[in-house]
Formats: sequence, C-alpha cells, structure tokens
Amino acid sequence: MSPLPRVGVLASGEGTNLQALLDSVHGRDVEIVGVASDQPGARALERAAAAGVACAVFPRAEHPDRAARDLAIAGWLAGLGVEVVVLAGYMAILDPAFLARFPDRVVNVHPSLLPAFPGIRAIEQALDYGVKVFGVTVHLVDDGVDTGPILLQRTVELPHAVDRDAVHAALRPLEHDLLPRAVRALAAGRLRRDPANPRRVWLEEAP
Repeated sequence: MSPLPRVGVLASGEGTNLQALLDSVHGRDVEIVGVASDQPGARALERAAAAGVACAVFPRAEHPDRAARDLAIAGWLAGLGVEVVVLAGYMAILDPAFLARFPDRVVNVHPSLLPAFPGIRAIEQALDYGVKVFGVTVHLVDDGVDTGPILLQRTVELPHAVDRDAVHAALRPLEHDLLPRAVRALAAGRLRRDPANPRRVWLEEAP
C-alpha cells in the first residue's frame, strides 16, 4: 500500500475544522503529520496532540518579521514532508514566499460566499449587509485576501438571522463537510484548471 498524502494544518483557535479533518480523512485518505499555530494557547494544538500529531508554535514576536515567521513555518512543514497545507481557522495572512513553497497546495475555508465578504468578520459583514442566504467557501490561497480560485461552496438560507454566533453555528456543519472533501481531492491530485480561465478550477471527487 502506498503511503498516504501528507497534510499540514495551520490553526489559530478552537480547531473545530481540524477536528473534522482528524475525524474524517486522517489515517484514511491523508495523513495529518503536523499542526502549527501562531497562538500558543490555541485549542487546536490540544486536539492535534490528542491525536498524536506533531505540533509547533510560531509566535509572531519571536521572529524578525512576518516573512521570517512564515519561512520558519514552511521549513517545518517541508521537513515533515507536507504536500498539502490546510488553513483551518488560521488568522494570519501568509507571505508569498510561503505560498511559493506549496503552489496550488494551500487551501482555506471561509465563512461566506466569496467573492462576497472577504477578510475578517465575514459573518458580521454579511449580517450588516442584510443578506438572507449565507454560505461557506473552500478555496485555494493566493497572494490576496480570500481571492484564490474557488473549489467548493454551499449555502444555507437564514432569512431572519441577526446573531453572529447563531449564523456560525449554522455554517459550521457546512465547513466540516466541504473542507475534508476538498482536502481529500486536492491531496489525491484531482485538481483541474480551465486553460481558458485560470480562476475556474474543479475538483474531481471520487464516487
């Protein structure tokens, strides 16, 4: 049996998307070999340790600048043989040099229907705008802020939503389904790109 594709995860907080990956694809479709965080107290690190996954913390203050910090993270991941990097609630923008180490192999989950409401406080942005349909996007990461090619999206109708936490609770199951699907397909090399439009990509998911 060939070894499973090796995945690294970056997380800053609670780590529920990491847990979804651990529960659904880890040890089956991929091997999550490392979890890195910019926050020493991130609950995601506890989840990783409980699963026997290597952990590392890279606080911004311990590096000369963001580029140096991201270079250190990239080196750590590369040392683990990581092929795909997943941003699972990682709240820092990655330096272009980091992305160049993993071309078309860094994936993020975002709580809005991109290109609407990119960046931080996406749910709050949507609530302030008065939308009735919310959603989740899984996309490749590029040099912009939530501007990379879209892999998967799903919506939920919440016509009377006014509370950020309630919306997030409704979106979380979508995240926990879409992100593992995207990681599984991307790690298996099933990304296809339209030669006429580099923004138009597809994941060929196994039946």
